[in-house]
Amino acid sequence: MKRWLPLIMLMVIFIVTDAAVVGLLNAASGIAIVSLLLGFLAAGATLLLYEFSVRKIEKKEAVDVPWSRAAAGVRNGTLLGVGLFTLTVLLIAIFGGFSIAGWGSFGGMISIFGLMTAVAAVEEVLFRGVLFRIIEEKAGTWRALAISAVIFSVLHLLNPGRSFGGVIGIVAAGAMVASAYVATRSLWVPIGMHLGWNWAEGGLFGVTVSGSEGGREGLLHGVFDGGAALTGGSFGPEASIAAILIGLVATYLFLRNAQRNGNIRPRPAAVLTTASASSSAASVSPTASVSPTASPASASSASAGAGEASYREQAEASE
Repeated sequence: MKRWLPLIMLMVIFIVTDAAVVGLLNAASGIAIVSLLLGFLAAGATLLLYEFSVRKIEKKEAVDVPWSRAAAGVRNGTLLGVGLFTLTVLLIAIFGGFSIAGWGSFGGMISIFGLMTAVAAVEEVLFRGVLFRIIEEKAGTWRALAISAVIFSVLHLLNPGRSFGGVIGIVAAGAMVASAYVATRSLWVPIGMHLGWNWAEGGLFGVTVSGSEGGREGLLHGVFDGGAALTGGSFGPEASIAAILIGLVATYLFLRNAQRNGNIRPRPAAVLTTASASSSAASVSPTASVSPTASPASASSASAGAGEASYREQAEASE
């Protein structure tokens, strides 16, 4: 139990932070510029709180928030998130499942960007910086990826439009951003991807985000029409086949990159077992041992026997 105490403490801290941030931004949703500024401030405060909490609770530095890489990481992640969600909508539209009914609200788009900036920071700290990272340290990358994606999905079942397709879609989305964390070993790209995806969904195309009707209009008034497999149904496009496939493909590409760069981490037990086996093998001499009290003749015989054995092994190998 003691080894999991830091995880429990940090989870509690950032679940409370998540609730507080969303409540604050929903209260300020009527004024776009206020929502935007509060979103930026809440995101920054969350990341500073994360650094402070890791230092105090785990007694180490939070190495996954290198501030020198923040701007580039968040920018690239945001563009990628917007691009991937736009591709999802285009695929649905190709099969007749999406259309634009008109313009929404420019102010709503700005307000949603502020909200999603804060939500992306808090949720990525909670699910990747805390949950995934600590489980990975104790159980390895693959187990952490599976466990964190499932928990990420289960918590989204609290949203009103929950569905089985929504569960699968959020598992795929959770695996995608977790694999981005593994590939980059920082929170910046995952935060950007989370922000870009959710903002494009609610703020740009004006559709349901993860089964939750936020009550704010995006820039466009998007309309989905078709079966749940095509459009995602009441949960929104994240539950569609297109979104699930895009999430899985992105996950594969991130993990392939992580594998090539040596960012996949095994279970600590597996590392210890390998090290122990190597140590045991190294302690066994491949040649015959000679007692320090043996006579020169005995030593010569032992050496000759070892040489003959080595010669026979080489001859058998060549045959």
